[in-house]
Amino acid sequence: MTTQTVRGRRRAAGPAPEYPVSEAPAERPRDAHRDARRRRTLFSQVTDFAAASGVGQKAGIALAAAGLVLTVALPSTGPMLSAAETGNSAAAASATAQPEVSAAAGAKIDFNRTSVSTKGDPDGKLKQLLSAQSVGTITRASSSGTLGPPLDQMIASSPFGFRVSPITGGAGEFHRGQDYAAQCGTAVHAAASGTVTFAGWHPYGGGNRVVIDHGNGLETTYNHLSSSSVQVGQKVSRGDVIALSGTTGASTGCHLHFEVMVNGDVVDPLGWL
Repeated sequence: MTTQTVRGRRRAAGPAPEYPVSEAPAERPRDAHRDARRRRTLFSQVTDFAAASGVGQKAGIALAAAGLVLTVALPSTGPMLSAAETGNSAAAASATAQPEVSAAAGAKIDFNRTSVSTKGDPDGKLKQLLSAQSVGTITRASSSGTLGPPLDQMIASSPFGFRVSPITGGAGEFHRGQDYAAQCGTAVHAAASGTVTFAGWHPYGGGNRVVIDHGNGLETTYNHLSSSSVQVGQKVSRGDVIALSGTTGASTGCHLHFEVMVNGDVVDPLGWL
């Protein structure tokens, strides 16, 4: 029952009924990076994708074509850390377990490059070649390079074979060797080890001439010399200075006429040099 108040309002006769009050939903935790992701531009997303997928160069080319500028940070190689710095005890144990390499107290150690490199034995190769078969049957492929150069600088001036004579001007002259240009007085070397069988004047145009026998029918001759320093019967080694170049005999100027003879017949020296 209610009673009427002075002002015409009804007054409740008892306590007002209670209505269920719903609690406000608990606020979900905010993503700290959500706003940052919303603020990121398309350009930032592309750069991040390029860096993550390893296609920085291709993305840079595509963005450059679109008029954008892209800066890509390429990974750099950091310094190598020791086992102690990295805390890798296994690597440290492996490093310390390596045996020490030492030499005996009386060992001779030479770091000269020539002492650790091997050199061929051209005279041994030539001797083996001559003893293996008849010198007349040796092919150019096997004889090439078995003789050393008779001059320090080999400047060919006239080849082996038929030519126009430089003295008479007539065609069809057979040139018995190779001519090499050399100033008079240039050192002439033995092409291989052997024995001097001739050292003197050659009456058939060779002028001062030296002949060396290398064995098994192989000989070399050196012509038009200004002087020689060897004698018949003398043993010489490959590379020894045996004479000086000149222009003696049938010669039109300072040069060396070099011949190779096999069983007494001349052959092209280029097949042996």
